[in-house]
Amino acid sequence: MNATPELIAPPSAAPAPASPSVHSDGTTIPPPAFAKLFRRAPADVAARALPAALGVALIVHRLAAKNELANETQLYTQFLTGLLVAAGLAAVAQIFWTGLRQWLRENCPILAAAILLLGAWETITAGFRWLPMPYFPSPAGVLQSLVNDRALLFDSTWHSLLLLLGGYALGVAVGLVTGICIGWFPFARYWGMPVLKIVGPIPATAWIPLAMVVSPSAIFSAVGLIALAVWFPVTMLTASGISNTRASFLDVARTLGAGRGYLIFRVAIPAAMPSIFIGLFMGLGASFLTLVVAETIGVKSGLGWYVTWAQGWAEYGKVYAALVIMAAFFSTIMTLLFQLRDRVLVWQKGTIKW
Repeated sequence: MNATPELIAPPSAAPAPASPSVHSDGTTIPPPAFAKLFRRAPADVAARALPAALGVALIVHRLAAKNELANETQLYTQFLTGLLVAAGLAAVAQIFWTGLRQWLRENCPILAAAILLLGAWETITAGFRWLPMPYFPSPAGVLQSLVNDRALLFDSTWHSLLLLLGGYALGVAVGLVTGICIGWFPFARYWGMPVLKIVGPIPATAWIPLAMVVSPSAIFSAVGLIALAVWFPVTMLTASGISNTRASFLDVARTLGAGRGYLIFRVAIPAAMPSIFIGLFMGLGASFLTLVVAETIGVKSGLGWYVTWAQGWAEYGKVYAALVIMAAFFSTIMTLLFQLRDRVLVWQKGTIKW
């Protein structure tokens, strides 16, 4: 006689722990007020970090003010005070403004660190005089130079922008054409790669003596040097991207009846865009270096010229002021190129890691 198997009931699941926001009878408990504050604690801490750093920098400045000029002290005090008021208002507004809260959470730590570095800089220079003057001015002296020479600095920045854009645009245009030809056509690759390997690695600044002799003006020679500095990385990375286009992409396009022009402009170039943008970034960095050097060989305006002129008069506060403008100027252009890359390569969103 077959024994009927007993049905073994599964072990009953352990009762889930009661939620701290639910009564045993099922009614909900409203979250305490401090819970909301706790969830905002990281943002609040980040928002308070910047005013705290500005307060420290202001105290350091007041202690070191006795070793600085009166006009520099007053201007720098107003600058720090204005930043402190703005940071305090932002710390209050972020409670109600979600976008500002997110921005403060991401940027306040680095901004607070930068302010503390300004305080350390002033302590070393104006406070203890550990660095020789006038080669290392205090932040107050640099700010005073920025204000006093704002007209000349604006004019120099404008001329540097025109020079940079002209040389960069010319170098990118020539580099894209030569890179596409070398990457696609075997004949162009045979003759172009040796020239690229010989001429490309030579720094563009090494051509300055020849450029001054060949070019009819200093402006043209500076534009040519910048274009030469941009041409090599753009050509090399463009040729690499074109030649490494997947064969499957080209085979599918040929099967569908695509001609040579379609293969180049609609298949190879879009596939090579990540590599092309790397070349554009490398060329932009090379153009910054070449711009500053090229403006010292006869150009009568520009940030490079301004640095050389200020150094000749031992106005090192103005030298540092020009360096601050260069940092903001070059960083802005680099940021715009990043935004262009994100817009052009939107079809690769999430896969780009640089």
